Amino acid sequence: MAEQSILIIGAGIAGLSAGCYGQMNGYRTRILEMNNLPGGLCTAWQRKGYTFDGCIHWLVGTNPKSSINRVWKELGATMERGVVEHEEFMRIEGPDGKTLILYTNIDRLEEHLLALSPADAGLIRPMTAAMRRIAGLDIPLGEPEKSLKSLIQLVGALPVLGLIRKWSAVTTREYFSRFQDPFLRETLQSAFDMDDYPMTVMMMPLAYMHQRNAGYPIGGSLEFSKSIERRYLSLGGEITYKARVDHILVEADSGGTARAMGVRLSDGVEIFADVVVSAADGYATIFNMLEGKFINDTIRGYYRDLPIFRPVVQISLGVKRDFRGTPSLANFILEKPVTIAGETRQTIGFRHLSFDPGMAPAGKSVLISTINSDYDYWKKLAEDRERYEAEKQQAAITVINELDQHFPGLKDDIEVVDIATPLTTERYTGNWRGSIEGWMVNTRTMGMMMGTERGMKKTLPGLDNFYMVGQWVEPGGGIPPSAASGRSLIQRLCKKDGKKFVVSI
Repeated sequence: MAEQSILIIGAGIAGLSAGCYGQMNGYRTRILEMNNLPGGLCTAWQRKGYTFDGCIHWLVGTNPKSSINRVWKELGATMERGVVEHEEFMRIEGPDGKTLILYTNIDRLEEHLLALSPADAGLIRPMTAAMRRIAGLDIPLGEPEKSLKSLIQLVGALPVLGLIRKWSAVTTREYFSRFQDPFLRETLQSAFDMDDYPMTVMMMPLAYMHQRNAGYPIGGSLEFSKSIERRYLSLGGEITYKARVDHILVEADSGGTARAMGVRLSDGVEIFADVVVSAADGYATIFNMLEGKFINDTIRGYYRDLPIFRPVVQISLGVKRDFRGTPSLANFILEKPVTIAGETRQTIGFRHLSFDPGMAPAGKSVLISTINSDYDYWKKLAEDRERYEAEKQQAAITVINELDQHFPGLKDDIEVVDIATPLTTERYTGNWRGSIEGWMVNTRTMGMMMGTERGMKKTLPGLDNFYMVGQWVEPGGGIPPSAASGRSLIQRLCKKDGKKFVVSI
């Protein structure tokens, strides 16, 4: 049987994963990437010696005993530089200095919350108990051969999956509104203030961190992506950068069945393959590259009705001050609200990367503030470039002024200011409406994410030899689901082609 060829659109984590596992299983793969670097949203950029990271705060799978860690090993993301396992997930400080600390150790977190509000023990203890049970969950990957160990793991996970389903029906706003203590109620609501956001999704990061399974890989997002790129190339894969796909080429056979046969690039070059995989933006793939010809009411409904993660304004600062010893992630509840990008803000948050020595020159630090924002607001502003740039600068000034109150003299220590808006994300990644993570998890999509309900299909109606991977077919998005998406696709192709799925480390 001749070696089958797979053309992959996009060198983000999902595309790189599909390429790696394709190469491991005897397919001839080629990735086309519109930019000049791998990673897609999992990236970073440099300004005057500072590296501003646009993605990884924490990464599930840093515990060598976890199932997802095996995926990282298979993909060559071995985190050789080390992993930082934070003691705190976040601090939230009120105007009077009173502080809530979300410790990554659940026992310590419970003790802290009870000390702040003994009267809320009836809400705190059930929440932390659920976190402990979730922390013990490690769902096995779909393996080449179902082992007895995997089956035992899966059966053992069923009660916890039931618990997750129960808590997924409760939103953070609903649950935290029940707290009697006004400080706890306000700080917890401010930290997880998203529409219809399930409690389970709030609990999961803390549960993973409790297991030391959600650390930060030294080197950050771009280095993480480059390590997978190196693995892909070592397996014999091919990447073409600066290759923007405009159209997916389709032909009909004698029976009228449509099948994908290749792509046409923006420069007119056509490239052909047996299978076409889009790891690119979902909207651009379906409605632009395929001109909306292969859709149904379900797919229309996704892009009409489902919420997406809001885009962000990222304000990155290069500061000639060492922030080691300072909490790495903090939110400040403001005494007086401020307006940024047309919206009133009650909080300003920041994170620093001083624990990663490669992010800034010695003795200096990177500070990053990300603020949820409205895509349409920035799109309208961009019609007048001068107004758009002025709004960017004003957003940075507002954030810097607030941070300067907590870190006196900060203004004078700033050497670099970089501002990325939702339009920056859209331009660099092609992500629909500048979204940072695709479909947002809410009480409606939670079942799709956990596999308790039918998830999104990875194919399009009426089109053969075509598949989609990545965050636009994996509700909740994120790096691990994207990597698992590429792996799962190659398993599917191997099954279809009568091949045994194999992996290597």
